[in-house]
Parts: sequence; structure tokens; C-alpha cells
Amino acid sequence: MLCPSCHCQVSRGAGQCGACGRPLGTRAPALELVLADGARVALSGGLTIGRTPANTVQLADPSVSRTHARIVAANGGFTLEDAGSSHGTWLDGRRLEGGADLRAGARIRLGDAELAVEAPSDEAAAGRTIVVPLGSSVAVSAAGAVQGVAAAVPSALRPKARAGWALKRLEAGEGERRFVLRDLEGGGFVRMSAGDAGLFELLDGSRTLRELIAEAEQREGAAGPSRLARLLADLGDRGLLEGVDSGAAPEAEPRFLARLVRPRTHAFAGAGAWFARLYRGGGWLLFTAVARVLLAAIVVAGIGVFAYLIAKRYGTPFVVARKIGLGGLVFVLGRFAVVVVHEAAHALTMASFGRRIERAGIKLILLFPYAFVDTSQAWFEPRRRRIAVSAAGPVSDFTLGGIFAVVCLLLGAGTLRDIFFQLALAAYVGAFFNLNPFLDRDGYQILVDVLREPGLRRRSKEQFQRLLSGGPRRETDSPALARYAAAGVVWSVVAVGFAVVFTLRYRPVLDAVTSTALVWTALGCLWLMLFIPVVWSLARPLWHRSERLPSEVRRVKL
Repeated sequence: MLCPSCHCQVSRGAGQCGACGRPLGTRAPALELVLADGARVALSGGLTIGRTPANTVQLADPSVSRTHARIVAANGGFTLEDAGSSHGTWLDGRRLEGGADLRAGARIRLGDAELAVEAPSDEAAAGRTIVVPLGSSVAVSAAGAVQGVAAAVPSALRPKARAGWALKRLEAGEGERRFVLRDLEGGGFVRMSAGDAGLFELLDGSRTLRELIAEAEQREGAAGPSRLARLLADLGDRGLLEGVDSGAAPEAEPRFLARLVRPRTHAFAGAGAWFARLYRGGGWLLFTAVARVLLAAIVVAGIGVFAYLIAKRYGTPFVVARKIGLGGLVFVLGRFAVVVVHEAAHALTMASFGRRIERAGIKLILLFPYAFVDTSQAWFEPRRRRIAVSAAGPVSDFTLGGIFAVVCLLLGAGTLRDIFFQLALAAYVGAFFNLNPFLDRDGYQILVDVLREPGLRRRSKEQFQRLLSGGPRRETDSPALARYAAAGVVWSVVAVGFAVVFTLRYRPVLDAVTSTALVWTALGCLWLMLFIPVVWSLARPLWHRSERLPSEVRRVKL
């Protein structure tokens, strides 16, 4: 469902919108007033705040008036009002001129006294994002070996986090590593357990390394010091500890070919604000129930229509008005347009969850332009929302493909009909490419969240090659990783076979352009380039396996 105020998506049964704080339903959201000493006062009805004992909440501060402010229950929520104080009542940095609705995360200032409004503490629920901007003074932590402590953090120092990070606790369903630490400067993310997050809070520069070890042992038992050591080593390597340089080696000057294919990025300033305005200006309509049903109907109908066009009207793609060059140009331009909409769909879905796009722009790889949108803030959302953000792009591809296919079906024979077929083809190629779980695209990200297996490709490749080369099994080996690796090999073989069959369809057209020998030579080189990675991924570990065999066995085999 969508919030009636800001139109952001909210979970069913939520007491208030997580983006704008508007109360939902007739029941007031559960909120607590947090005092400076940490005491919490539940907002169950009207209360007053002031210096005298007659108030519900008494603040012993001379800058606070006798009766300074009041909080009243109204319209299914809570409203803060000034009670004629001398120094005024401030909410989130703004002086009140009348009443203002309260929400979780709000900050109240009465004179020199500051109060916070928070939801009741619930360790099973997701927590708010704690952000320490660049230039601020606070702490650090993560996960990583005792021997690394001495190198990363000298014992005489007091470990302290470098400023510029954000920490978010996800909901309990995310598993053990439900805390996400983001480096605001480098853009990297670290998944942490509750124990690591607890140690993270200690790294404020007030404790020596010896004191930290003692505290870690008290909290985590005998495993505490090693956990702290791994945490400090990992943070030191990432450059997240104050006064500790990153352990990453400096990048070597890329060679000419690497510089040629290296993407050139141009980011547009204000892209996040533009997408937010686009969402508020009408983009939210795409997330209503009626729009979702309509989009699903277009997707299903489009797939059927495109299959009919392939079977009955067209045999060879990339041809417009019987010209390959024109068909290829239409396909390339169509792909760029589809990619722009694809990335916009990611951005609008982020906006529907109240998240802001930080970077968006154009990438040039060789001479081909690609649009991009940075959706890294999705890591701060629950798993099902991350899946929705990843799925938004392929859904837009299938939707555009369906629209183009239906238009192509309705048009009469001619160049315009061929163009719409190419546009539909471009959309469907993008959809299947992005849903491919064996590439680092949307489908892979969805699978990672569904299986709850971070680093799926890297870990499955390492496990597959280790076992295929005759290496030992480990307790951490996962059947899911094994199945993913095996499916990846099968997919690679099928994909190469499909490419061979697909290119053979163009052989008669190419024969008309150049000699048959040159055509077969070019196709053979292309097929060889496609097969080499597949063969290498199997041959290399099998070769290592043969080297592990005793020399007598190798002689018998030979």
C-alpha cells in the first residue's frame, strides 16, 4: 500500500509511514520520548513538559519554562505544541509556530534541553539508519585475525572510527548478519553480525586496545578478542579506522587496451532530486494496485504476441527494410532507450521506499552509451524490498517489449513495423540478459537475496574449483553453492551452443557480402572465443587434480 501523504510504499499493518512519518489508520503509532539520561516515556496520551513538578515530564534546566510544551494525541498521531515558553520550542531545527506532528526520529529542543522521539526498542524489528557524516567525530568496526591487530592498530592507540559512515539494523528475517555498515566516502558496504555491531559502538576513541579486548571478552566470552581483532583488521584494510591507511595496493597504470575499454562515466548533478520530483509528480501511480495489474497483463500478453511474431512473421532478427545495417542501428538505439527506462524504473522504486538516488548518469564503453543509476542505498532496506528494487528493471524491459510487440502486431507490413519489432527484440534481449543469474545483473542480485547467500558467484566458483581439483571438503561448503556452480557450467555450454546456431542463421546473408572462406573463418574465430572460457574453467582444476595423483597412477593413465 502507498502512504496517502507522500505516496511511498508502507508495509501492511504499519502504524506510520517510514518516509514521512504520517500516522496510518486510526490507532496512534507507538512512540516514546527519550530524555537526555536515556529514560523513556511512552506517549500514550496528552502530557506536558516543563521545569515544575506539576508537569508530566520535569526537566531540571533553567532554560526550560515552568510549563514549556505539551504533546497531545490527535488525528491518530501525536502533536507537539509550544505552551507559551520564553525560549520557544524547536522540532528538527525549526521553531514551532503552532502544532507539528511527531514521528520516530524527530528531535525536540526546549531551551538548552534536547529530547528525542523514537519507536519502542524492538530487537526483532529493523532499526533506523545511524549516519555519521564526513567531518564528524565518532567510531568504527566490521569483521576480520588476531595477528592483524598489531599491524592495523598499535596497542598504544585508542581505536576510533573514521568519520563518514552509516549503520543500519535490518529486520530479524535477514539472518545473523543483519547489520549493514556503509562507507559514505568509498561507497563500500560491510555486512555485520549483532556482536560485531556491538563492538563497533565501542570504537569511539575513548578506550585503549587493552580495554577494548577486555570489554570484548566480557561481552562475547573467549571468542571476543579474536572477533575484535578480525573487526579491527577488516576496518583497517578498508581505511575505516582513523589514522590507519587502507591496506589496498595502489592501482597500476592500466595498459592501452584496458584504458580503451574502461568505462567513462558522466554523472548528472541533482539526479536524485529529479527522480524524487518525478515520483511525487505522478510516478507513484505506477505503484498502485490498478497499475500493477495492468503492467502484469501487458507483460503476459506481450510475451505471447512476440512469440507469434517470431514464429509467423519474422525469421531473422536485426533486419529492417531488408537491410542488416539499418536493423542493427535501430536495435542499438532501441537498447539505449530501453536501458534508460530500465534504470529509471530502479530509481522510481527506490523513491517509492523513501530512498534517494545519489548518482545517475551515462557510461561510455568503447563508443556505446549506457545509462546507470546508483541503487546502493537499497542495502539499507529489508530483503523483500531489495528484491523489488532489483526486479523493477527487468519488469520495465518486459513491459516495453510487450507494448512494442503489440504495436508491431497491429501495424501493416512496412519499415515502421520492422522498427517496432526491433524495439521489442531490444527490450526482450535486455530482460533476459538482466535476469541471467550467472551475470552480475539484476537476476543475480535477486537470487542472492532469495538464497541468502552473499558473494554467491565468488564463493561458488571457489568451492567448485577446489572440489573439482581434488581439494578437501570444508564444513562451510554449501549444496546451494554446488548447484549454482554446476548450473553455471551447463548454462555456459547452452549459451555457447545457442550463439553458434544463432550466428549460422546469418551465414547466407554474409556469403552475399564476402567470400565463403572468410565467413567461415570469422565464425570459427568467434566460436573459439566463446568456447575458451568454458573449457578453461573445467580444464584448469582437472589439470591440478591430475597433478595431485601419485606418479605411478599418472604413468598408468598415460
